[in-house]
Amino acid sequence: MPVGYYGLQVKAVTIAVEPVYEARIENGILRATGQQLVQLRANGNPSVFVITNPAVRKRWGRTLTHSLKGAKLHFEILEMGDGERYKTMATVEKLATHLVERGADRRSLLVAFGGGVVGDVTGFLASIYMRGVEFVQVPTTFLAQVDAAIGGKTGVDLRLGKNLVGSFHQPRLVLIDPAVLATLPEREYRSGLYEALKCGIIRNPRIFDFMEKEREAILRRDPVALEWLITECVAVKAAVVAADERESGLRRILNFGHTIGHALEAETSYKRYLHGEAVAWGMVAASRIGVGLEKTNPECARRIRSAVLAYASLPRVTARSRDVARRLRADKKTIDGAVHFVLPIEIGRVEIVRGVPERAVLAAIDELRTLSQA
Repeated sequence: MPVGYYGLQVKAVTIAVEPVYEARIENGILRATGQQLVQLRANGNPSVFVITNPAVRKRWGRTLTHSLKGAKLHFEILEMGDGERYKTMATVEKLATHLVERGADRRSLLVAFGGGVVGDVTGFLASIYMRGVEFVQVPTTFLAQVDAAIGGKTGVDLRLGKNLVGSFHQPRLVLIDPAVLATLPEREYRSGLYEALKCGIIRNPRIFDFMEKEREAILRRDPVALEWLITECVAVKAAVVAADERESGLRRILNFGHTIGHALEAETSYKRYLHGEAVAWGMVAASRIGVGLEKTNPECARRIRSAVLAYASLPRVTARSRDVARRLRADKKTIDGAVHFVLPIEIGRVEIVRGVPERAVLAAIDELRTLSQA
């Protein structure tokens, strides 16, 4: 049964993402990865280089390698460190060196097998290795499945800020298997849910309402609830990316919660917060700014704050407000010295606002400090 703009279907879902690739969502599709890659290159099997981390390889590596062997693919597995601190140029250089040593050429296919960090690094590496090779996303975290693996944004962090070096490089295919979420650590799972909540706030109020009403089913990882939630979120991301691939307009709404979220991550050296946790605090802060600028209805802000706090006990905000605010100047969304914020107007609709007064930013961060200590 087609749903929405992208021919979305309820079972074994395939969503078209511009420019011309597909995100396939199906429980158990990891076991069919090899055949999916063979079909991708009908004129000859590529040399496949899987990039992953030790934790994902330990949990799901056997399933993937069995699939690749069954499809008679020549493949090698390369490991990188686990966590945001490995999302660096040094990691990219190390992986590129391994590719050269193992004979990877312009026809080789990279496979990102992991969460958002693995996907961002692999995608960036694919965009620059031999001036560009193809890659496939096989995301294994909720956050990556609903957000990071869709849309072609790749990159690494610098000491001064997150994602400051990167490129737009679309994958050839995204394979999403909700079944792999069964082994995701609880904190990481809950962190990823905030990207789903974001999709509801910026574009699709049905997602937000669902997450308000079905919290227990979502937290116990009910397969039906997760299938619906992932599908709806991917459809949101696909529609926005199709309308604005390179973030010149509409796509900027996907940054809701990320402005202050990224600043919190950078200020704590990427050690205190998981990405989704920082975005969660960022969404609360953006709602507070919106109320202060009379753009957000206080009831809307209350619902956002309540939904955020209902899904996890977030790490405390202890950084000084002015230190966090200073980080905003290095944010890639800052243009001509003016910070751009995505502010909620109502659930399902947001607005990009330029030049938010610093006092409003400081007041919002102060509120985070207070809320986190309650």
